[in-house]
Amino acid sequence: MVEDTEYTLDDIERLFGVTIAKIVDGLTKIAHLKKDADISQQAENFRKMLLTLNEDIRVIIIKIADRLHNMQTMDSMPDYKQVKIASETLYIYAPIAHRLGLYNIKTELEDLGLKYTEPDVFNDIQKSIKESKEEQDQFIEDFAAIIDDSLEKEGLEYTIKGRPKSVFSIRRKMLKQNVTFDEVYDKFAVRIVFRSDRANEKFLAWKIYSIVTDHFRPNPVRLRDWISSPKSTGYEALHITVMGPDGRWVEVQIRSERMHEIAEKGYAAHYKYKQGNQEDGLDVWLNRLQDALENADSSAIDFVEEFKLNLYSKEIFVFTPKGELKSLPKGATPLDFAFSIHTEVGLKTRGARVNGKLVPLSHELNSGDQVDIITSENQKPTKNWLDYATTARARQKIKSALKDDQKDLALEGKAVLNRNYVL
Repeated sequence: MVEDTEYTLDDIERLFGVTIAKIVDGLTKIAHLKKDADISQQAENFRKMLLTLNEDIRVIIIKIADRLHNMQTMDSMPDYKQVKIASETLYIYAPIAHRLGLYNIKTELEDLGLKYTEPDVFNDIQKSIKESKEEQDQFIEDFAAIIDDSLEKEGLEYTIKGRPKSVFSIRRKMLKQNVTFDEVYDKFAVRIVFRSDRANEKFLAWKIYSIVTDHFRPNPVRLRDWISSPKSTGYEALHITVMGPDGRWVEVQIRSERMHEIAEKGYAAHYKYKQGNQEDGLDVWLNRLQDALENADSSAIDFVEEFKLNLYSKEIFVFTPKGELKSLPKGATPLDFAFSIHTEVGLKTRGARVNGKLVPLSHELNSGDQVDIITSENQKPTKNWLDYATTARARQKIKSALKDDQKDLALEGKAVLNRNYVL
């Protein structure tokens, strides 16, 4: 309304209250950014858009919903506009939806993005998925028939469904593994969703795991326990890969109804189930994001690239000396760990011990490592730290400290020059 009519923000505030006025203001700021801009302008727009997160997370959720609607109704647009909007969606909006835990929306944005950027590839994969649907349905029926009796004997309430992988994710697997559609072995997953109260969820999930692995041989390398250590998006589930009825590996996802709702709807559902004053993953993420945004000196494209790097990275879980669990992206180093604790700890890092042994700052951490940072008051970041740091937070803080040092050196040089000149 503020964009298209004579109504002002004051009118909105009077009619609907302060909160709604702030959300409308956030959306209006985004709308006024230049639309037909080059990629660096888009990156800058993206940064400005993220700044509105600080006001109210719903600004970004409305923007993602608006983009999804645009993508769903783009058929009548000219080709060049379709490609431009679809590329921007894959570059910016799908990663944000992913990070906010809006998996269904993220998947649809990615599939629609592929539909307009690589229409032939999209149509071929979609056709192949439809053709193999009957075979998949039969597989899930056979799979369920084998474990139904055992699950029912335990008095469990559950549903077993198949979930085909998205066109976009199958395309990604084909490229990554350099294989054809027929050679992608995990084109769908079996999902077991069970009913449970909060207290018994973990116990029942492992009971179902035990029943499934009694009937099907598991691949021990492919076990993912996101119940004991949920993803930073709030996602919880047990993922196992087992040898199915016809000798093919299949992924089995085990979730309670609560976990399933969070997986489908993201943080909107997470808040509904939030208990007590546990530290909330979304708040942690927003705080980290704010740290990255504070440094306006870095180029917008660098910022977006680093931001995306952190969005899609696989997670590892490491421990502080006191046993506190920290989540970091795969490939993180002790330097990343130090900055995740506190900026001051990061800036004064002199060395690190991993599992009691001294390691270089470039050492790659693994899940389960216990990390102890050695600090020194005299320590300052050096340029080669940028070779060791992988997270956006650590890199931004190091760059910022190095710039401050350069400024100090320049001022010192100026002062020396002035003194000599006066003499």
